[in-house]
Amino acid sequence: MDNETSKTTSYRRRRRGAAMKMMRTNMFTKAVATVFIMCMSTPILASERALPKLGAGQSLGHALDIATVPNLRDMGGYKTRDGATVARGLVYRSDTFHPMSAEDIEKLARLGLKNDYDLRTSAEVKVKPDQVPPGVQYHLLNVLADAKSAAPAQLEALMHQPKKANAALGGGKVEALFIEGYREFVSLPSARQSYRTLFRSLGDPQKLPAVFHCTTGKDRTGWAAAALLTLLGVPEETVMADFMRSNDNTLPQFKHAIESFAAAGGERDIPVAIFGVKRAYLEASFSEMRKHYGTIENYFAKGLGIDAAGQEALRDILLEKH
Repeated sequence: MDNETSKTTSYRRRRRGAAMKMMRTNMFTKAVATVFIMCMSTPILASERALPKLGAGQSLGHALDIATVPNLRDMGGYKTRDGATVARGLVYRSDTFHPMSAEDIEKLARLGLKNDYDLRTSAEVKVKPDQVPPGVQYHLLNVLADAKSAAPAQLEALMHQPKKANAALGGGKVEALFIEGYREFVSLPSARQSYRTLFRSLGDPQKLPAVFHCTTGKDRTGWAAAALLTLLGVPEETVMADFMRSNDNTLPQFKHAIESFAAAGGERDIPVAIFGVKRAYLEASFSEMRKHYGTIENYFAKGLGIDAAGQEALRDILLEKH
């Protein structure tokens, strides 16, 4: 009887041990599945991809040594008025990804981009199509599709004719053209449609990390970045300082063109106004926005069709609150 009892006890222990082992296996399997699901549904931050540690607004293009995109920047790192921080590694701004060598594309792949939002015209894209890592989804959002002026093409042609450029663009005329263009970033139907699509996409965590850009990453991209940072609560002067950083990144790239234009008799201020940015440019966009909508929240709601819930989604995803 004692022998039978011993066998029974031993059997029960083996059963209990096997059950515990099975339970631990199931728990491990569930844990692995949970982590896998989280990885699939949560954007991987740039900090987890060992990118260079930079201050807010600094050139990631320079840090990664990608000469084509000196204005490539992480939108994150800025502090808001209420003490939150714009998250890093989710939204980037840039200039055109062309031309890009295989090595450049490999470096860009470190950002883990899922989507590329191109704010240029179809004509610009045809000449210099984006060259990005495999798997990045491309979206053309033609901000200036409804613009009647052919100013960009005319400016490019005049850059080769310094004396004509002086007459057509000198004495502040080129700045006036850009100021009008910045107003159109707010008022053009094609601009509102393009920015609506962009910001709605940036409010979807499944589509991040993402990058948006235009030609030199300063005008169409500049307004997009300024509008987004303002909605997130970044102070006005910080937004303006971020906008003006384009001068540090893009003007050195065009130094030869600027000096050649001046050497041929052109007014040096003309190419500087074309290749760089001025406070008056962004101020014109904000002035147009306030004229028609009053506040940045109303611009998003009435101008872009992104309601309070959509705006809050952007804040929830793109802000780290302390």
